[in-house]
Amino acid sequence: MKNIRHNIINKSLYLLLILIVFNCEDVIDLKVPTSDPKLVIEASLNWFDGTDGSNQEIKLTLSAPFFDSEVPPANNAIVTVEDTNGNTFNFSEDGNSGIYKTTNFIPVVDQEYTLSINYNGETYIGTEILKSVTPIDYIEQNNEGGFSGEDIELKAYYTDPENIENYYFYEFISDIPEYLVLEVYDDEFTDGNQIFAFYTEEDLEAGDQVIINNYGVSKQFYQFMFLLLQQTAEDGGGPFETQPATVRGNCVNITNPDNFPLGYFRVSQAYQFTYIVE
Repeated sequence: MKNIRHNIINKSLYLLLILIVFNCEDVIDLKVPTSDPKLVIEASLNWFDGTDGSNQEIKLTLSAPFFDSEVPPANNAIVTVEDTNGNTFNFSEDGNSGIYKTTNFIPVVDQEYTLSINYNGETYIGTEILKSVTPIDYIEQNNEGGFSGEDIELKAYYTDPENIENYYFYEFISDIPEYLVLEVYDDEFTDGNQIFAFYTEEDLEAGDQVIINNYGVSKQFYQFMFLLLQQTAEDGGGPFETQPATVRGNCVNITNPDNFPLGYFRVSQAYQFTYIVE
């Protein structure tokens, strides 16, 4: 998509130059491929340490044309999550925002949950297991990182449980980067050891705040996010830009399989660590 976008921009600048040179007033209408909008599911139910996890929300939007600046919400959906104990949690839309909320969710580690969305006469289903995660032990700061030797690097150390297959999703949040910094890790070669998640930002300075969220995730989500981050790294954009190829999540349309949704349904235990750069 980046190449398409760059080609469009280059062609637009070339046309603009012609208009200026020849004082032409014709309107140039650039056409880009369009498709029917798809349901985009942002369903991350996170049980943060220190909370009961009862307040959760799910965001539903529709995919939009390439040049649209606004993402339309998916309104008036019926959204529920059910666990294997027979509990059903109803999510109600907050106004016309496309954000659906509940206040009575019950998180249980290793519990299986099923998301059900009825939208526009079609039903979407996704299933996940709430995965546990270990907290961050400590942060190590290096002020001589990067190619220049002047970037600040942070290592968030955590201890992986022994003889258990674990997958981790890390989110680094500061006011500096244009996009969230997201990382995924597995313990295939580090089982039972103390290891670290890595973050660097060339504009980071002393006194800046970095919020680090770490989530326990399934192998399926790890693979989904790994492919998504790999694609967006190659494309040079953020993980929420238009993808160069469709990465399927774990939600399916059981009414019309060809009209598959985008996004993912994830359920995680989570920890948050706030670090002030020294």
